[in-house]
Amino acid sequence: MFQRFLNLSRVHKRLISVFADVAVLFFALWAAFSLRLDQQFWVPDRGQLIVSGLTVAITIAVFVKLGLYRAVIRYLSDRAFITVITGVFVSAITLILLGYWLEVLVPRSVPIIYGALAFIFVSGTRMTVRMLVNRPKNRNKQYVGIVGAGETGLQLANALDQGTEYHPCAFISLLKANHRALVNGIPVYDISHIERVVKDHRIKRLLLALDADSGIDRKRLLKRLEPLAIPVQTVPTMSELVAGQARINDIRDLEIEDLLGRDPVQPDNAQVAASLYNRSVLVTGAGGSIGSELCRQIIRHRPARLVLFEQSEFSLYAIERELQALNSIEGLGVEINPLLGSVTHRRRCETVMRSFGIETVYHAAAYKHVPLVEHNVIEGVQNNVFGTFHVAEAAIAAGVQRFVLISTDKAVRPTNVMGASKRMAELVLQGLAQRQSGTIFSMVRFGNVLGSSGSVVPLFRDQIRDGGPVTVTHPDIIRYFMTIPEASQLVLQAGSMGQGGEVFVLDMGEPVKIADLARKMIHLMGLLEKTDDRPDGDIEIVFSGLRPGEKLYEELLIGDNPQGTAHPRIMMAREASMPWEEVEQTLNGLIRASHEFDCQGIVDILKNAPTGFSPNGSVADLVWCNGAKDVIPFQVEKVRQLHQ
Repeated sequence: MFQRFLNLSRVHKRLISVFADVAVLFFALWAAFSLRLDQQFWVPDRGQLIVSGLTVAITIAVFVKLGLYRAVIRYLSDRAFITVITGVFVSAITLILLGYWLEVLVPRSVPIIYGALAFIFVSGTRMTVRMLVNRPKNRNKQYVGIVGAGETGLQLANALDQGTEYHPCAFISLLKANHRALVNGIPVYDISHIERVVKDHRIKRLLLALDADSGIDRKRLLKRLEPLAIPVQTVPTMSELVAGQARINDIRDLEIEDLLGRDPVQPDNAQVAASLYNRSVLVTGAGGSIGSELCRQIIRHRPARLVLFEQSEFSLYAIERELQALNSIEGLGVEINPLLGSVTHRRRCETVMRSFGIETVYHAAAYKHVPLVEHNVIEGVQNNVFGTFHVAEAAIAAGVQRFVLISTDKAVRPTNVMGASKRMAELVLQGLAQRQSGTIFSMVRFGNVLGSSGSVVPLFRDQIRDGGPVTVTHPDIIRYFMTIPEASQLVLQAGSMGQGGEVFVLDMGEPVKIADLARKMIHLMGLLEKTDDRPDGDIEIVFSGLRPGEKLYEELLIGDNPQGTAHPRIMMAREASMPWEEVEQTLNGLIRASHEFDCQGIVDILKNAPTGFSPNGSVADLVWCNGAKDVIPFQVEKVRQLHQ
């Protein structure tokens, strides 16, 4: 029956609503007179019938004017009830006035009784229809619990109630005073009762909807939810909602920042803004994970010009398009210039910097994936060491004021070519800082960046969704983590603080054990780990062994006595550097070894330089290991003979 009603046209639905309201209004009038006159079967006289008819007609007209019949019953809101109250109030006043003007007997209490009954009947019929229409829909929804009974939780409950996937059946409050309360008709329970609530309400999923100013320890909260073995998800942040990047009912899996529960580093926006506003800025590797986020944050500080320097055509196209849209929507007025080019081409870099009057360079271009660089030694050194050297020399020649290198924690006592090449890049900049004073060089060193290419979290999530196993290299492997926006903020902050040759590092809190992170993700996705003790589990964790060049523990400092800075969470490393003459000699050795395709020679040079490089295996370059070490000396000799 109700399905037929739902399938009717909008006009037919409105006509049925009007006829229903006419009927209930007449019934309310008859009931009001019957109660007041104490007559079980009251029959109106001609005058009372006219007054009643006019009152109902005027009331329907008021309802039409207020838009009551445009409201869809299934999605009836509080505003509709305010419309009913307004219409009923006008109707009661109309009854009084018509009785007075037409000199018809209308006892004073009748309009009051009539108004109350009319509101009950008009709103009650709509509530009944809405309940009957929505009941089959709610029956097919998955029952969910909402953790957080504040504004965000209430908004989420309202959004889910209108949707087709989830039915909110309980709020989980973090305040004991809210226990057993009702919010929007949904019961609220203290978190200490969560196990029983999940069982009694047959909850299949928990959604985090915490207010931004709640001050809740998310890490401690997730530790409490983890043993429940049901999926735990979250809703977008308030900043994402305000920016229009997401809706309140856009449910997403927990990110690692939710799992870590660490407060992000807050930059000194005034100092950063002063270093970027109305400046000409260049970002190398602008299409990469860090480079693109740097561009997003830089453009909001309104530089006069932002030059995007990128080797990948598609990455450059994607970030340029995104920034142009942001520039237009927010009215920033920044000149954006997308340029294709490689950091290993010194003349190209210098020409670009001179042409656009670059004042600040953020050098994010690098090969950073440890196993890939280990398998491509020469290309890794060319890009990470000589790419940095050529861009830095170009900056000096073009009169750039500030140059900031994005480094890595793998540069500290490296066990792989990638880390050694990044440490060598730091030494190159420190040497250049000693050689001249026109360009201020500084370096920013941080740990693993979440969401970057090769990040472990999306990999684990995909493996869990595919049914496992989850691959972890070693049971004891530990890493520091930070978000891409946080890393980018630190880079901008350090860029404004540098005086020449400093290596800045971040107080990143406690390191994370990767195996524990994998287990936490399995549990919070509603699954059980498969072990020898629990063979009926869902997902198994497999330890694949350390990859070439990988080490168990990452560090941020070479020395043990870091120096504080003006920012409480940013430190400055006190580390040994090389005089420029030794840097130049080392670079010449790397050039010769690269030209001769001598991977072992490159590794030896990096070991002899003060990089702290201590490889944990033999050379793993794929070309070198497949016979190049035997073929290359012959080719080199032929090249020499040709030149002679």
